[in-house]
Amino acid sequence: MALVSGLPRAIVRYRVPIVVAWVLIAIGLVPFAADVSGRLEASASQVNDREAGIVERMLVTKFAAPYGSFAVLVVTGLPSPATPAGADALRHIITVVDSAPGVRRSLSYLSTPDSVFLSPTGTFVLVGLDRSGNPANALVPGLRAASTRASATLRHTYPGLALAWTGDAPFNYDGREISAGDARNGERRIFPLTVVLLLIVFGSVTAALLPAIAGALAIGLSLGAAALLAPHWPLSILLENIVTMLGLGIGVDYALLMVSRFREALAQGETPVAAAEEAVRHAGHTVVVSGAAVAIGFAALIAVPVGDLRSIGVGGLLTVASSALVATTLLPAFLVWLGPRVNLGRVRRLDSARSADGGARWRRWGAWVAAHPWRVLLVGSLPLVLLTAQAPRLSDRLPSGEDWLPQSMESARAIRAMRAMGKIGIVENTRVVLELPAGSTAFTEAGWQATRRVAEMLAKDPRVARVRSLPALIHADHPSPTALGYVPVDLIRSFVSRDQRDVILEVIPSESTTPRALNDFVHDVRATPVAALTGVAGTRLRVGGLPAQNTDYTDAIAGHIPLVVLLVVGGTFVALLIGFRSILIPIKAVALNLLSVGAAFGATVLVFQDGHGLALMGVTTRVDGLFPAVPVIVFSLVFGLSMDYEVFLVARVAEAHRSGLGMVDALADGVARTAGVITSAAAIMVVVFASFTLGDFLLIKILGFALAVAVLLDATVVRLAVGPAVLRLAGRWNWWPGDGWRARDSIAPTPRPVRAVADGEAAD
Repeated sequence: MALVSGLPRAIVRYRVPIVVAWVLIAIGLVPFAADVSGRLEASASQVNDREAGIVERMLVTKFAAPYGSFAVLVVTGLPSPATPAGADALRHIITVVDSAPGVRRSLSYLSTPDSVFLSPTGTFVLVGLDRSGNPANALVPGLRAASTRASATLRHTYPGLALAWTGDAPFNYDGREISAGDARNGERRIFPLTVVLLLIVFGSVTAALLPAIAGALAIGLSLGAAALLAPHWPLSILLENIVTMLGLGIGVDYALLMVSRFREALAQGETPVAAAEEAVRHAGHTVVVSGAAVAIGFAALIAVPVGDLRSIGVGGLLTVASSALVATTLLPAFLVWLGPRVNLGRVRRLDSARSADGGARWRRWGAWVAAHPWRVLLVGSLPLVLLTAQAPRLSDRLPSGEDWLPQSMESARAIRAMRAMGKIGIVENTRVVLELPAGSTAFTEAGWQATRRVAEMLAKDPRVARVRSLPALIHADHPSPTALGYVPVDLIRSFVSRDQRDVILEVIPSESTTPRALNDFVHDVRATPVAALTGVAGTRLRVGGLPAQNTDYTDAIAGHIPLVVLLVVGGTFVALLIGFRSILIPIKAVALNLLSVGAAFGATVLVFQDGHGLALMGVTTRVDGLFPAVPVIVFSLVFGLSMDYEVFLVARVAEAHRSGLGMVDALADGVARTAGVITSAAAIMVVVFASFTLGDFLLIKILGFALAVAVLLDATVVRLAVGPAVLRLAGRWNWWPGDGWRARDSIAPTPRPVRAVADGEAAD
């Protein structure tokens, strides 16, 4: 189970040019990491190749709609705009806002005295944005600066005045800022804790700092690479959180493994060069096999045509590759140069007796598991099975309401204000595009009647509060040139395309319509037999807007889940099959990983959906949906991360087996030599993931919790109890069709001499 013959020696021998190469790579990538937040997209979750994305592009290319891209300014604390005082104040606000860069036009009660703008608690202004220049998100700072100026001049008269922006652009902008802040705060919280845990593990400052620095470098390299990639392949802001989370988890774990094996070899009397080669040969091979298994899970996410998931996949692949390469090629050079000085800066005295006793305790535990495998399997599996039994209740839909949105988001506060006004449908409006066949236009009798029939069909739906169409706005049953002559050209262009072949109908949902009901509504409209409805052959309906985007997002994920599962399970099986040259080992690993994933899902359901211990997560109310992306993300990540400890343990058991030990002895030896590093690495990763539950985004909280639970259960119950019990029961079949038939399956353990290990069990 070693790397390609000669490669470990070459890595150590050519350490100087390798370090020089790494310095050049770092100079080329790390500086870009500082600007990664500005290059990542907050709205990459949109599925642009599906129908909602097509409608979005049609609004830009085929219509001259001033409100094709818009933001909503929510105004509270003023008199009603139907009063002279309220009208004057609102007019001042609109004048200032209209002067902001990128504003095309404003629509309010002053321009259209419609009751839709009136509410006892406030009003709102629909602001059309010009998307011909910068992206809509880039216009948000200017919009907020304008509203701040407007409120400053009115605040002395109306001290309760509050102006808040919402809509796609402000919401995405806020999401970017908060997500980037969560990533930075996570680094500041986690890094010191990681160093403290490493000090406890290694007992020396130098040994502790090496994995911490390796993890930080992996983060910098990955974010720098992502920043260079983002202009060519749009990536979601979620990438920054994932890279930070994994860099401080996997990056530190891989380096910890290398440092542990190096110190172990030094303790056996090896020279620094020989110890580094030993670390690369054995721990390096473990890192490569584990990294390949983890990478498979992230690669599978790239197969899903959703920006968020592809971004997580790209971020994960970059982080795993950076972490594995730093640990196996760069770190050995510094270990050689440090040599025995790797133990400098001791924070506790080396206690050989205590270290030996710690190894002996784990050895006794491994021997006990080998002697009572059925008992361990039953007791250890019970809590996992009970948690997994809750997993089928996991709701993969979007949460209802706005309570789950971060309180610090201005756009979220504006949405809550719109909900209080009873106007939330304005933000959640659906755009239905009626495409007419060749020979028909919106202003022919057939085209006009087709538009009217579609509008009437939509208006009858109980999920719809209001439908805006050109025939309804001018109250004309037929396309009258006289009536159309009184309609502003801009208004006509808002509903009819330049070639007059496409017509927009704006659908405002009722206040009580849930996100799930909106998804059903989108599906129902798309399934409408529109030719039979309109009486015009060749007509077609396309549905866009926020509800349609959410529907496409959910459908794209659901439709690719079988592919993701196949890629992850199949890829992991093949990677372990090649790595261990065994059939049963990958089968066992896949089965136990599925159990870990199920337990993580079950625990997430109990906390976030049922509300048990929810206050500890900083969430005030339980949610009825855990997002469509959560199951596939958690499955892919947990499946990969669980491989770390599987490879750590089985690699060492296989190594002891090849040295001539029987199954019982090899199992006890493998547990003794890996339990320390597994529990230490898992403790670091649990702290890393759990710290992300302290952020503001509910999605990140859920992911952090699910991953922390999965790693905790996997590194303790699964890998140190259930897994070894299964290994013992399988006996020589573990290594079939390798050299398993020649293996001895001794019952009485013949333990190796227990060796004192430097400051904690340094094993892989």
